[in-house]
Amino acid sequence: MIRPAIVGEIDSLLKRELCQEARFNNLAAGFFWYSVNGKTRRNSGRNDPRSTGGHPQNFNRKKKETQMNKFRFTINAIAVAAFVLAVASLAQAQATRTWVSGVGDDANPCSRTAPCKTFAGAISKTAKDGEIDCLDPGGFGTVTITKSITIDGTHGGGFGSILSAGASAGVIINITDVNDVRKTVRLVKLDINGASTGTDGVRINSANAVDIEDCVLDGFTNRGINDIRSISGKLIILDTTVRNLVQSGIVIIPISSATVTAVLDNVRSTNSTSNSGYAQSGGTGTINATLRNCVFDGNAGSGVFADGAGSLTVIGNNLSYNGTGITVTSPAIVRLIDSVVTNNTTSINAAGVGQVSSNGNNVITGNSANNLPTGPGIGGN
Repeated sequence: MIRPAIVGEIDSLLKRELCQEARFNNLAAGFFWYSVNGKTRRNSGRNDPRSTGGHPQNFNRKKKETQMNKFRFTINAIAVAAFVLAVASLAQAQATRTWVSGVGDDANPCSRTAPCKTFAGAISKTAKDGEIDCLDPGGFGTVTITKSITIDGTHGGGFGSILSAGASAGVIINITDVNDVRKTVRLVKLDINGASTGTDGVRINSANAVDIEDCVLDGFTNRGINDIRSISGKLIILDTTVRNLVQSGIVIIPISSATVTAVLDNVRSTNSTSNSGYAQSGGTGTINATLRNCVFDGNAGSGVFADGAGSLTVIGNNLSYNGTGITVTSPAIVRLIDSVVTNNTTSINAAGVGQVSSNGNNVITGNSANNLPTGPGIGGN
């Protein structure tokens, strides 16, 4: 956007040029009237058109053309300068690092000394592959991400909160720009609260890689993390809690033939009132996931659920107080390693025991039905 000062300068220059042209026209008209009414000496050489280089009307016309050419040149120069300044202003707005604050303003440039108010306000002023950081605690609103970026709630002074009550999602990730090579999003230290009326916490429609680190997602009518991307990619979730959902806490269901690889480490997914803590469903796509040191507790459906093409490796997990600890449907396979499956209604769904392989070092006890893995054993190396 062109600054008001530039607009004022252009207006001033235009007025100056128009005034100069008007003064010239008035003088030229007066000179011509004076000549044709015989006020000058007839025997003077000054009245002979041959002595002045031509008739006064021709002289006036040439002068006027010169004046108009100057005027047009000035206007073109001003237009070029205004365009250059506008482009420079836009480039300056795309900072690599921007800031938000609870007392910020989205009209600001989102710098550290003049932060923005919301993530949505800051993202338009943040360059691709850039980063938005929180200066201090605050609620910074829902956001749609369409380029590679990091949103960091910031350890220390900051606390990034997104209240998404009644919203379709706290964060929507949808990167489709062919010029965005990385198509990568990092969400760090964010508290995303659906207040029991928001639909999804984080919804992934399109991205090559999504990292969710040290976040809390709470209170959604659908899913906490809903990965329904249409292109192949990765999902990394670290040190994160997802809780109090109606549907599954963390879901990966790629569209079409996409392949998704996922790693969950030190993740807690609890209290789904009608579904699972973690669920992957390949459909026409493929999912290969590893869950390490995770807790899936108090989910009405399953602790973990897998069907469709792909595999699920469960290492050092605690699956307890769920309807079923592990539910698996062919052709998916589950590798169960060094995990505890206890206090569920059923340890492993009966139809799926042949799809579960064990390293022989799991604790499966205290379930109302202690169904044991019968798939091929996992040897040690």
